[in-house]
Amino acid sequence: MWGEAEAYTREASLRHTAAGYAIHHATSIFWAVLHESVFGGRRKKPAIQHCAEAAVSAATAYVVDYHLTPRRLRPGFEKHVSSTGMVAVYAAFAAGLAIAAIARDSRR
Repeated sequence: MWGEAEAYTREASLRHTAAGYAIHHATSIFWAVLHESVFGGRRKKPAIQHCAEAAVSAATAYVVDYHLTPRRLRPGFEKHVSSTGMVAVYAAFAAGLAIAAIARDSRR
């Protein structure tokens, strides 16, 4: 939002934190709604299937975020997080999607 030099800022600020939170929260909800519209359904599924579907959604989010989105609009995690950390970010997202789906199924 504020240019490439600002992407490397390490100091905490309300401006960066609020904007980052709002953008990442909105995109996470977008991907979760898309995940549910594609993989959600009325029938129960095995937990492993929920995990596989969540992995597909997270991998798709990564490809869109870092290979299809213009550089200026990319999340920017890679400027502050190692490659291993990037895998962990998207794995955590997949875990969240899978846990929510498994919890939903357990209430059925």
